[in-house]
Amino acid sequence: MKNEGSNIRFNPVMEADLPMLAQWLGAPHMREWWGDPEEELGFIRDMVEGHDSTRPFLIVLDDRPVGYIQYWFIGHHQNEQWVKEHPWLMELPSETIGVDLSLGDPELLSKGIGSAALAAFVRRLIEEGHRSIIIDPDRGNARAIRAYEKAGFRPVPHLEGRTGDALIMQYDRHASETNL
Repeated sequence: MKNEGSNIRFNPVMEADLPMLAQWLGAPHMREWWGDPEEELGFIRDMVEGHDSTRPFLIVLDDRPVGYIQYWFIGHHQNEQWVKEHPWLMELPSETIGVDLSLGDPELLSKGIGSAALAAFVRRLIEEGHRSIIIDPDRGNARAIRAYEKAGFRPVPHLEGRTGDALIMQYDRHASETNL
């Protein structure tokens, strides 16, 4: 799927997109990694309404919404509430951006779409001036880890084994040039 990046765009999530997102979040392949659909939808609703600094987007492939992607600011989470459960947050520069994504349709998994979407999204973030970008898949999510590696993310060595179930991976421009 090397050419998918040119057919991918990112639309900000709008209130009208929430029913589709609710359906996706209820699918088994998303529930496994995202948690309770109603709670997750509530978080996204807060983002759309401006009550959360996380930025939510639909992944659109050939004019069809196929997934969800968001970015969040590490610095906004470097506070007592978050650091208590995730002390590793303090070991990253405050200007670091975190990214989360998932494809809505399980039929689209393992086709290179997630890697292409992530690579395109990272290019966009870099164009906006962001230099430190991480993603934090569950260590048990081998499919996601492979996709993120294809998009140029590598585990952060000094955090390995210190972040619970999450594998903290950071974007490495040189790794992405050899994989996509």
